[in-house]
Parts: sequence; C-alpha cells; structure tokens
Amino acid sequence: MLRIKPWLERNFAFDTPRWMFPHVVERVRGGPPRLEEALHNLSETELARRRENAWSMQEEAGHLLDIEPLMSGRLDQLIEGAAVLQAWDGTNEATWNANHNAAQLRDILEAFRRSRQLFVGLLDELPEELVERSALHPRLKKPMRIIDLASFVAEHDDYHLARIAAAKRL
Repeated sequence: MLRIKPWLERNFAFDTPRWMFPHVVERVRGGPPRLEEALHNLSETELARRRENAWSMQEEAGHLLDIEPLMSGRLDQLIEGAAVLQAWDGTNEATWNANHNAAQLRDILEAFRRSRQLFVGLLDELPEELVERSALHPRLKKPMRIIDLASFVAEHDDYHLARIAAAKRL
C-alpha cells in the first residue's frame, strides 16, 4: 500500500473547472456519512488507540469537526470579498487539546454532521457568479476560489478517511 503523503507536503493546483462545482459539493456533503461508515462497529479501545505520534481514529474524526470553523470562516470571507483568507493556526492545537478520546463518538459525529450541513447549505445557495470568487490562501500563497475551497475540504476529508482506513488495517 502506498504511504499517505502528509497533508502539509501536498500541493494544490486550484484548477477545478467551474462546471464541476455541483460534483465537488456532493463530495463535501458526503463527508459525514463516510466518516460514520468508516468508524461504525469499532470498540472504544480501537477508536482511541494511538500509534506513535499519530492521532487515534476518534481524534481524526474530532479533527474534522475542529477544522470546520476555519473552513466555514474562509467561505464567509470569500463570499464577503476578502483579499486574504484566515490562516490555519499551524499546530492543530485545538485537536491535540480537545481530548476527543474522552468524548462519545456519536457526539463528535453528530456535531460534524450539523456543522457540515451548514457549510453545504451555503454552497447550495451560492449564486453562480460567486463560484470563482477568490482570495489569497495564506499558507499556499496562491488564490483560492470558492470551488477550490470546496475541493480542498473534500480532499481534507479524504485525507483523514485514508488515515482512519490505514489505522484500521494495523
């Protein structure tokens, strides 16, 4: 099996064609049910097991919830016409400090589903002329359009789902 390339080592082209927007939105909408499917029927011990310096599967799920405010904030900024997007904290401190392993998985999953429904609701209602509105992504130092943000969110979901799948195989 190929190694999962670390998120911060990835490059993003931000070249998804405009006509793909409805498809990308469906990928984003599918994050919560895919996460639920990936984690169902696992014991609390399996969910909370850490390997080396990696998050547990439950912490991976918690991270997807933790990052939602950043992604929603960026969407709001893009809709409002900001020039530069809010920066990631660079540490994932919220996830490391959240103690997600002590929480109930169903609470994490329900909160993620609710948050994502709000995000997708904004995308669903977005006027077509805003799909390609852009602002500078601060870490990547390139313009990110709304369609790119949606694709970025879907890729981020896939990344953490792949990490969960890898942990389940171990």
